[in-house]
Amino acid sequence: MTNDLLALDSAAQDLLFREAHTAHAFSDEPVSDEQIQAIYDLVKYAPTSLNQQPLRVVLVRSEEARERLVGLMSDGNKAKVAGAPLTAILAVDNEFHEHLPRLFPAYPNAKDFFTERPAREGSARLNGTLQAGYFFLGIRAAGLAAGPMTGFDGDGITKEFFTDGNHSVLAVVAIGKPGEQAFFPRGERLAFDEVFTTV
Repeated sequence: MTNDLLALDSAAQDLLFREAHTAHAFSDEPVSDEQIQAIYDLVKYAPTSLNQQPLRVVLVRSEEARERLVGLMSDGNKAKVAGAPLTAILAVDNEFHEHLPRLFPAYPNAKDFFTERPAREGSARLNGTLQAGYFFLGIRAAGLAAGPMTGFDGDGITKEFFTDGNHSVLAVVAIGKPGEQAFFPRGERLAFDEVFTTV
């Protein structure tokens, strides 16, 4: 099925949405730093509140770091991290507001909205989650598959990979070309009328 009301052609729609799946197994084909930078250079323009940019990403490439991360994943996710050509830890910087004078010059005092730590943490989580979603779509746009995971020891990952006390882990995502039997059958989605109301 295609949607001719959208600006993207049907092939792009399929790549990003209809034919894309969360991957659970990956090939050995490497994922380069250049690919990841190209993904970020695309998705960094997606919208957030006040142009907040709290997302921080650690690319786990070395075997030593991979082993440390595998040990902090839930049992069902250990093999996905161990077998992916690249795994990224997605976190938020809870001191993101320090960058707002540069990122949102239309309101030079925007950082003053976030003087209290709980307000910063809530906004960082919301906007960092938005950025994570854009990142997953960017991975698909690069012709790769993403395997996002939330089954892990978040405190352990924070202590192991973020030592300044200012970061909170959102997700871990395996990245690469899909391997054999990479996909589960697609789950059902809610219909339009189950989600939308008009007032």
